[in-house]
Amino acid sequence: MAADVKHYAMFIDGKHVDAAEVDEIRDPATEEVVATIARGSVEHADAAVAAARAAFESGSWSKMAPADRSAVLVKIADRMGQELDELVELEIHANGATVRQATGFHIGYAPTHFLYFAELAATYQWEQQVGTQAYPTMSTNIIRHEPLGVCAAIVPWNFPLLLGIWKVGPALAAGNSVVIKPDEKTPLTLLRLCEIAKECGLPDGVLNLVTGPGPTVGARLAEHPDVDKVAFTGSTPVGREIMRLASATVKKVSLELGGKGAQVLLDDADLDVAIDGALFGCMLYSGQICESGTRLLVPEDMYDLVVDRLVDRASALKIGDTTDFDTDVGPVISARQRDRVLSFLDSARSDGAKVVLGGGAPQGAAFEKGYWVEPTIVTEVTNDMEIAREEIFGPVLCVLRYTDEADAVRQANDSQYGLSAGVWSTDYERAVEIADQLRAGTVWINNWHQIDPALPFGGYKQSGLGRELGPHALDEYTETKHVHIDLTQKVERHIFGALLSEPPH
Repeated sequence: MAADVKHYAMFIDGKHVDAAEVDEIRDPATEEVVATIARGSVEHADAAVAAARAAFESGSWSKMAPADRSAVLVKIADRMGQELDELVELEIHANGATVRQATGFHIGYAPTHFLYFAELAATYQWEQQVGTQAYPTMSTNIIRHEPLGVCAAIVPWNFPLLLGIWKVGPALAAGNSVVIKPDEKTPLTLLRLCEIAKECGLPDGVLNLVTGPGPTVGARLAEHPDVDKVAFTGSTPVGREIMRLASATVKKVSLELGGKGAQVLLDDADLDVAIDGALFGCMLYSGQICESGTRLLVPEDMYDLVVDRLVDRASALKIGDTTDFDTDVGPVISARQRDRVLSFLDSARSDGAKVVLGGGAPQGAAFEKGYWVEPTIVTEVTNDMEIAREEIFGPVLCVLRYTDEADAVRQANDSQYGLSAGVWSTDYERAVEIADQLRAGTVWINNWHQIDPALPFGGYKQSGLGRELGPHALDEYTETKHVHIDLTQKVERHIFGALLSEPPH
């Protein structure tokens, strides 16, 4: 390990906290150790929850006026915007995103999404008054939204800062305290967010970051009796385990899990748009996005034409150095992930599918180190094959045939997942009719990956629970309280006689 590799600690109660053990952070493009991070333990998780609880009970943040919370959060969003280049640098060397994609998506979205939640803190309807009919008694009622308490945010490696913000932003806007558990491979941008928050005036203990393995530290947060809500983005099997652990204390849970997005290409699609769009929908960030469109459904009589055009266009993708602005495709996150993707391709070949582009690791001196998978197109895929049913999380597009619209919809919906779907068509009425039949939380027409903080995001079926983003994002981080104020002054006008038959003396 190089002597100049920087070491990072956790962030608990406004202070950096180290640990005896460390994890290495490796650049997926070079396999070089670029930093080390303290490896947190259950004890660190407990300390972070205790700090978060103490901060919440103190009222330093939870009792602050929403407009004042908003002002602090706006400062944090502004600072992230000022540090964009530094955050991009931290991100690409940990998760292997290309500099162009990190600038546009991974980090580029982060300040504006955080700002959305910052402004929502000031405009959210925290309280409303509701009158009732005079019978049985006249009353006025207050409906109030109050912070939950301590929220745990368990965040994956693919978009750590952005997906962290989707949880931290609304949680803080609502007045909660937060403990973040990032993936141990990619903690650095969220660690910097915690530091920025303190520098911008967030009270100590309100935002904490604990590292360490998911099966120990993440599991402890999910089951912790003093955690009021756990928000998780990751795989469906881990989401099931988090639900199980959270059930012991009946805590709130929101889950954004796996996907197997179906792109339905209609026979009237503009192929210039649809071919580029289908590749963008699948190959962005080497396919390591939960809402990627990894199944392309094509009319039978257009199948060969579409495949030829896909292969021609995808052959031009430039794979390589993530720090080069001209690079289109970077590595996958780890050797384990690379091997997993390649094993899916072996399974597809055994099932009778054909790999018509890519299918392995790229050749050449530039790829001797790093975790590489070529952009891959697989044809002759049927919906019962493993490659069409399981989330691959790599740059692999499966191309399937369909006979008519009903068949396309049936195949698109024939999945345990329902996170995303899409339609390529020049007939918008027809496209919307198809979209209405697709069982997915987001359906894009003639585009993909278009995520706006003002619009809800989440999945049907085993793709998750709840929604992130949108005007109701804070609902997931608040409790609803009803306060009834009875306006009846005289005891004889009350309905107490339903129990007490004797009049009062």
